[in-house]
Amino acid sequence: MENRTKSPGPSPAPDREGGGKSIQRWSAARKRDIVMRLMRGEPVDVVSREIGVEVYRLERWRERALAGMDASLKERADDDPVQAGLDAAYKRVGELSMENELLRAKIDRLEGGRPFRPARSRR
Repeated sequence: MENRTKSPGPSPAPDREGGGKSIQRWSAARKRDIVMRLMRGEPVDVVSREIGVEVYRLERWRERALAGMDASLKERADDDPVQAGLDAAYKRVGELSMENELLRAKIDRLEGGRPFRPARSRR
């Protein structure tokens, strides 16, 4: 078996305020770099051993990064003509709905709350 030792690279700064146990904090930039390595095809177990982070945590970082990319790609720009057309259509639908409600209320007042007269038989 070959004995290779890799340099773990720059490790995150430990937070020593909690007492005896140090907590590692990873910056967003460092997490992004690690996730990019995973997305380029580096094996997750190799990266895990190299940087000293559990595999499940690396997979969670990757899942969150992918979810964030999906969300940002779904967003539309403020000057998107399709979104402007949808906004205008929603506004018009709201106006028409309100107009219908007002007309129905007016009909009810004019009829005294009674329905229309029943139609006569044509016999």
